Amino acid sequence: MSLPADIKRIEDELDAAESDARALIAGLTEAHAGWRAQPGSWSVAQCLDHLGITNRAYLAAMEKPANRARQHGRLRRRETVPGWIGGLFVRMIEPPVRARIKAPQSIVPSTVPKLADAFRCFLAEQDNVRAFLHTHNDLDLASVRYPNPFMPGVRFSLATGLHIIVAHERRHLWQAWRARMAAEAAH
Repeated sequence: MSLPADIKRIEDELDAAESDARALIAGLTEAHAGWRAQPGSWSVAQCLDHLGITNRAYLAAMEKPANRARQHGRLRRRETVPGWIGGLFVRMIEPPVRARIKAPQSIVPSTVPKLADAFRCFLAEQDNVRAFLHTHNDLDLASVRYPNPFMPGVRFSLATGLHIIVAHERRHLWQAWRARMAAEAAH
C-alpha cells in the first residue's frame, strides 16, 4: 500500500537522517565518536544516543492517542502538518541551532556511550517511527493530540510530533557533524 504524499515526505526525511547518520559514523574511531569539545558539549555517540532515547519517548507518548483515535474512527481528513504553534516549535529546533535548549534529564544521553550501541539504538527507533507512520497513516494525525512528554501541560498534534522528530534528528545530526569535525581537527 502506498503512503499518502505527506506521510511519504516524513518517511523520506527519516531516510535522509539515517543516510546522514551512516555517513557521519563511516570510518569514525571510537575515540573520535566519544570526544567532546568541552565539558557540557555532546560527542557524536551522545548525539545518536540522545536521538534514539528521545524518539522512543515521543513514540511512547504518541501511541496511546493514535490507538484511541483508531478505536473512535478518526480517519484522515487532511494533511499531516503541524498546527501554527507546533510549526513554530518545529522551526525553532531546526538547524543551524540558534538557541540551545537544555534536554530534560530523562533524555540526556549516557556519558560515554559506545558508538555501535548508540547507532543501533538510533536505527531501532528509526524503524519504530517508520512503523508508526505505516500503521497510523490513515488517521487524522493533524487533529489527534498527545501530551508532550517533556513539556508538562503541552499537547501537540501527532502530526506536529512527527515533524518534531525529523527536525530534532536534523538538529542533532548537525551537532554531531560539528563534533566529528572538531574531534578530527583536535587529533
